[in-house]
Amino acid sequence: MATPTSTTSPARPGVRAHIESTRLSFADLVTQLTSIIGKKLTAYIAGKNDVRSVDRWMQGQGSYSDAEPRLRFAYQIVKSLAEHDSPAVVQSWLTGINPELRDRTPIRLLREADLDVVGPELRGAARAFIAGG
Repeated sequence: MATPTSTTSPARPGVRAHIESTRLSFADLVTQLTSIIGKKLTAYIAGKNDVRSVDRWMQGQGSYSDAEPRLRFAYQIVKSLAEHDSPAVVQSWLTGINPELRDRTPIRLLREADLDVVGPELRGAARAFIAGG
């Protein structure tokens, strides 16, 4: 009998991303997030108008308390999608109107909405995309 090589299963997408989002330093998390979606989209989610804050965070500098919860949650979504699709597809998913989210864009919800309210919807939309793709 084969031993599982991963702690996640196809039935539980996003578990690894969740674990990483809680264990990574903020600098490492932002670095990995920008490697998938770029600095501009990362800054947008964090509520910043330019990428200077993102550059500082990647270097372990600057205040980020207001942005950290959003970016840690965004990492969970982005990393889960990136395990199944290319960065270009993940970026398109983030910025496109999503029928699973009542025709709202995921990136805007990540930036502006109360994550306690829309978090389950965003996770569900990402899981539906993974299952359908």
